[in-house]
Amino acid sequence: MTEDFDVEFIDRDDRTARFLVRNVTPAFANGIRRAIVADVPTMAIDTVRVIENSSVMFDEQIGLRLGLVPLAAPAGEFEEGDTVTLSLDVSGPGTAFSGDLISSDEVVEPADDNIPIIDLKDDQRLELEADAVLSTGKDHAKHQGGVAVGYRHLQRVEVVGDREEYEEAEPHILRGTIEEHEAEHASPGPDGEEPTDGDLVPTETFDHDLTNRYTGKEVEVHDVPNAFVFHVETDGSLSIEDLVTEAVDTIEARANELEEAIQL
Repeated sequence: MTEDFDVEFIDRDDRTARFLVRNVTPAFANGIRRAIVADVPTMAIDTVRVIENSSVMFDEQIGLRLGLVPLAAPAGEFEEGDTVTLSLDVSGPGTAFSGDLISSDEVVEPADDNIPIIDLKDDQRLELEADAVLSTGKDHAKHQGGVAVGYRHLQRVEVVGDREEYEEAEPHILRGTIEEHEAEHASPGPDGEEPTDGDLVPTETFDHDLTNRYTGKEVEVHDVPNAFVFHVETDGSLSIEDLVTEAVDTIEARANELEEAIQL
């Protein structure tokens, strides 16, 4: 890369986000994706000590379910390998949920309280202690804070002419995000907003069919060089901002480590 990359959010909420990154190569874009998936440390239950289990489920099955419960912890609060103990003590009849886990450290807690662990019948009880460890997705998938991470080229539509008056319009399907370049030919958005050159428009706003946005026009689609739209979904263990920032930091740390090694 010859210049600083630029980031612009297209849409986001607590768990998902779509953002544009400019001035990055395809290799660097893929590096960001891989870092989000594999290199950002998160807490997950690793070992379980069962004190009493009179349920119908084996200890190993319960341990597997507990390991897949996302645990929220502040970024930078712990070092890799640090552990936190959680406990669970529930009796039937009823369902044990992730929210029933009690953490020894108040900053570590289940990202969701309503994940079912086991149904308990009358006179059944489950009591256990579990150690959660901070590790990364490259060690185990349960530490992947980014559960769905992908990217596409940002694309630009060019109007190359008018469609013949009596020519039947065939769907022109496109998925992703376009950077508006032909606003004078584009139809208003679903809420009636007028298009403007430079707008970032998710294709679902026109049902992924360019004939809905550029009515009666012949169009061509081009990739915008070195511009990629990322779609990221977290499991709740980290916020979108922390997940992406931590991922980029790991890339920078590896680059610095390589630079130092070369200079030796």
